[in-house]
Amino acid sequence: MGLPVDHAEAPRPHVVEDCRGVLQLLSDGTTVRSATPPPHTVEDRDDGRVEWTDAVYDAGRGLGVRLYRPRLLGPGQGKQERRLPVLAYFHGGGFCIGSYAWPTSHACCLRFADELPAVVLSFDYRLAPEHRIPAAHEDAAVALLWLRDRLVAPSDSDEDGVHAWLADSGADPGRLFVSGDSAGGNITHHMAARFRADGLSPVRISGYVLLIPAFDSKTPTQSELVTTGTAYLSRDLAERYSRLALPVGADKDHPLLNPLGPDSPSLEAVGGRILVVVGGDDMLKDNQVRYVEQMKAVGNDVELVVFAGKEHGFFSRNPWSETGTEVVRVVGRFMHRDAADSA
Repeated sequence: MGLPVDHAEAPRPHVVEDCRGVLQLLSDGTTVRSATPPPHTVEDRDDGRVEWTDAVYDAGRGLGVRLYRPRLLGPGQGKQERRLPVLAYFHGGGFCIGSYAWPTSHACCLRFADELPAVVLSFDYRLAPEHRIPAAHEDAAVALLWLRDRLVAPSDSDEDGVHAWLADSGADPGRLFVSGDSAGGNITHHMAARFRADGLSPVRISGYVLLIPAFDSKTPTQSELVTTGTAYLSRDLAERYSRLALPVGADKDHPLLNPLGPDSPSLEAVGGRILVVVGGDDMLKDNQVRYVEQMKAVGNDVELVVFAGKEHGFFSRNPWSETGTEVVRVVGRFMHRDAADSA
């Protein structure tokens, strides 16, 4: 006589983590990603004033980059005559979601390229939880080394055509700026610690722009405690990102999430000029401001600009707003200061 057969169906996997409906982690460990970004309404102003093209910077990992430049004078008119600064940009998304192709990221880079003006490169990187940090930081370092080689490579080794595209754009290897929003701002800090001002020689990094950087901490700050559950970045959502992005078993004082944590390297290791843009109502504001204060205390050249009343991600979610205009102006002033100092 055989054993009784259990005809009951196994329970179906259910959602245990959800990030803005774009990323879901199921109870069986499966990760489900939507091809559609969050429903942020961003006006389409891709009107031809900026040219852009896509390339691959890490074929083995399938990582791409979108390159932007102010439109050249016209077909067949040759290389851009003026020299333009280069801006390497890393998108936000809690290390878990986001892409250079999302309308928000695309709009930010269109505006930077047109109005700074600059040659802009917007890089993707591996995302958690499939690839927990430090994967994103490792990819960003690879991206900058790739960019260095494309800015200075001889034309006869330009297999992907990026060197020629950058040269025709007037990209200046002596004026590279590294920037990012939220998680991308966090990445930018760590690139400043790794490369400083001269680590990409012969390319010169002229400055780092941290837009609303994702710096968190195990001990809640006052700006975190007063943040409401309806905020764009709430405590609950920040905890969710941390659970998915950090190495298993790590807490929010991990050196890659909290540059001021007990095990974090000294900020004296950071080099180069730095601009930090902060939202006055961001739950991460206190950590961002404390970062600037401690950076200054060890002698780093860092500037803080606070936008009163603004929440986390205020620029990337609405880059065409009046506040977005002011962000671009602040970044442009920072970059132009470099030009004036080197003149």
